[in-house]
Order: sequence, then structure tokens, then C-alpha cells
Amino acid sequence: MKLSVVIPVYNERNTIKEVLRRVRQVDLGDIEKEIVVVDDGSTDGTRDILAMEENSATRVIYHPENRGKGAAVRTGLQAATGDLIIIQDADLEYDPEDYPKLMEPILKGKAEVVYGSRFTGPRKNMLFWHYVGNRFLALVTNILYNTTLSDMETCYKLFTRKALEGITLRSDRFDIEPEITAKILKKKIRIFEVPISYSGREIEEGKKITWRDGFPALWALIKYRFVD
Repeated sequence: MKLSVVIPVYNERNTIKEVLRRVRQVDLGDIEKEIVVVDDGSTDGTRDILAMEENSATRVIYHPENRGKGAAVRTGLQAATGDLIIIQDADLEYDPEDYPKLMEPILKGKAEVVYGSRFTGPRKNMLFWHYVGNRFLALVTNILYNTTLSDMETCYKLFTRKALEGITLRSDRFDIEPEITAKILKKKIRIFEVPISYSGREIEEGKKITWRDGFPALWALIKYRFVD
């Protein structure tokens, strides 16, 4: 069995090397690990670092210009060859040591899709309005799709290859998160949640998502409830 780790990257020269180190050192036992990094038009030197990090287990794909996180995720998913696929942000907010915990429900045959919830595990508290926005979007998801997710916007989404079959993703920006969730739930796949650790960073530390991104996310939840 193989796990593909898809890492969308945009201007993360200060963290990408450490993220790759942490992903590589996670012990998955007999499970093979594949790393697919998609550089989304970085201009801060990230590409120079990635050029030195590429090897037989780490593939780097370069977008010629910045297209958005969603576009990078879509490119990574298309390139991934694993039986299981997880999305990993290129900052240090999420800890790859949580991979075994996320994989356990799938390996035990209890789930096809597992999300890591930032609101049920140890965490560095996030900014208040980010918290409110995340909880509101989770509530809207639950109302529209008859589920009980605590964290729809989490980066840590783990899928079996079968779960993603037949799903066509279109979003180019941060609305990729609600689109994936909506289309998984519309396939009648129940999402399993496990608690993860979380260390949120501040705007001045390079955090890119803002409260404005909540509006496209809300629209995506509504739109994909009724269209494919």
C-alpha cells in the first residue's frame, strides 16, 4: 500500500524544507510514501529549495504562474499514484506525526475518507474571526449535507483512491475545501473525523487565507449542493 502526500506550495521558503523533513521522517511501517509537491508559481526562492529537495520519493511539479491553492491541489491529485492520498499544507500549522492516527480508520475498514479536526485536539488557539468563520462554514455544511462535521476547512483530508473516483474538481482557490467536502458527501460517503494537533500562524507570519475567503467558500457549499 502507498500513501501519496500532496503538498501545494506558494512562497513558503521559510518552512518548506522543514515540512518535507517532517513528512519524510513519519514512520508508516510497511506503507510506502510518495511526496508530490506542487509549486504554484513561487517567487520568493521556494523553487530553488525544491530543486534541491527532489528525489526518487519526492516529485516536484511547477506551475509557471500562481493559480491558487485549489489549482495546485488538483494538479497534485492528478499526479498522485497512492492507494491513499492526503493533503499537506507547506507551512508548519499541521503535524505529519498525525498521519498514522488519520490512516487508522481506513486501515481498519471503518472509513473511506478521514478529516483531521482542529477543534477536538490540542491546538494553539486561532484568531477569533477565523474560529467563527470556520465554525459557521461547518454549520452550513452540516445543514446542507445532513452531516455533523466539526471542521470542514481542515487541511488534513485523507482519501482512498476509490473515494475520489468520479469526482471532478474545478476550484482554483481556497474554495477547493468546500468543493471536495460537498462532492464527497454527495457520493453518500460519510466522513470520519479524528482529533489532530494544530499550531496556527498569524498573518504577519505568512498566513494567506483571510476572512474574505469565507464568502467564496460559503457560495461553493451552496452551489455544489445543487450542481456537479
